[in-house]
Parts: sequence; C-alpha cells; structure tokens
Amino acid sequence: MASPSKVARVCSLVGRTWTVTPLSARHRKLINLPARRPFITSTWKGLQFRLDERTAHSSLDLFKKDTGVIYRMLGLDPSHVQDNPERFRDWAVVFGDKKISSGRHYWEVTVKKSQEFRVGVAEALMARDDCVGTSSSSWVFGYAQRKWFAMTNNKIVPVTLVGKPDRVGILLDFEAGLLGLVDTERPRIIHAVSGRFKTPLCPAFGLWDGELLTHSGMEEPQGLK
Repeated sequence: MASPSKVARVCSLVGRTWTVTPLSARHRKLINLPARRPFITSTWKGLQFRLDERTAHSSLDLFKKDTGVIYRMLGLDPSHVQDNPERFRDWAVVFGDKKISSGRHYWEVTVKKSQEFRVGVAEALMARDDCVGTSSSSWVFGYAQRKWFAMTNNKIVPVTLVGKPDRVGILLDFEAGLLGLVDTERPRIIHAVSGRFKTPLCPAFGLWDGELLTHSGMEEPQGLK
C-alpha cells in the first residue's frame, strides 16, 4: 500500500479633500439619495496545492500539472529516481506541496478511477519509510475491497458509506484537531477522526490502483460543522 475566513478589501477614494454643504431639512425631503454601497472585492481563496514530486514513490507518476497521480504496477527502478530524503521509499505515497499549521481547509479528490487508495493528512516530517495511516503522524480515510475505513496509528475503523462516489471531500480543522470525510453531493460529513495536530501537516495520498485527481483552492461547502 494528510482543513477560512473570508477577507474583503474595501476600495475607497483617498488623497482628496471634499467640501460638503449640509442639506436643509426641506432639501432632504425633496432629494432621494441612493443608499451608499462600498465597492468590495473578495480576495478569499482556499488552500491551493499541487502534488510534490519530490515526495512521490517511484511507482507513482504525476499528471495534469501535478494535480493528479497514477499508479504504475512496475513503476521505476528506485535507482533511476532522483535521490531525495523527502521521497517515500517503501510505500506508494505522495504529499501535497503545502504545509498547514493553522486554520480550516477543504479540498476534494476524484476517486472514481481507483479501487485502493488513502486520502487525508500527515505530518510534513513523517518518516518516509512509513505508510500513511500506519503511524501516529498520519490521519487518513481509505478504500479497499469495496469498503471505506478511517485509519491512524495502524488502527482501522470501518466507515459506513453506501457505494463508492466519484468524488469525496476532505475537511481539515487544525485547531479543533478534526479531519472529516465529506459527501460532496449533499454535502455533509460522513465520518470524522480526531487528532492532536502539533506540527505542520501536508495533504497526503496513498495509491495502489488506478489514479486520483485533486481539486484544491475550493471554498468549504456551507453547512459543514
């Protein structure tokens, strides 16, 4: 065989001096003044990440500008892959290229072309000879043998989920220590796991069949708690 507040920028006129003559009560009655509406431009953007090739196991290939990953059964000879201490050596795992140390973040993963995978988060400094889900420094949701499960520290908890959706969401609340698996159709949290997040986390993916495609820079769906 790895979860925002909206920010608004108000544009105002500066550097000008205006002389204002108060209106009399009579004039105020005659003139219908339009309501003031400030010009507001939303600058909020969700967590944006790509998959980090430096961490990818030699059996994994990245595609679509490093937002997707495909599993190659034979893979590359590890000796032909650039030696990098950040690369996973024993397990088909790849990390996202962003470190998360605070806040609430949401992203989605298209999973319809895989029958065996894990998606979630892991500590950025997680040992590269471990697999996501088997250590205490990773928290994931997995799918194998047509069943969903949550996994951390090598402990597996079955997740009740009828069928297999084409796409799932991942919700991370760093301060609350929460990782949620989200039904993107409704939307709702199907299952949540808790953890004590003390060091920066990365989106994390394990893949042993087919391919996954990530979708980041997304706003959290309304109604999730």
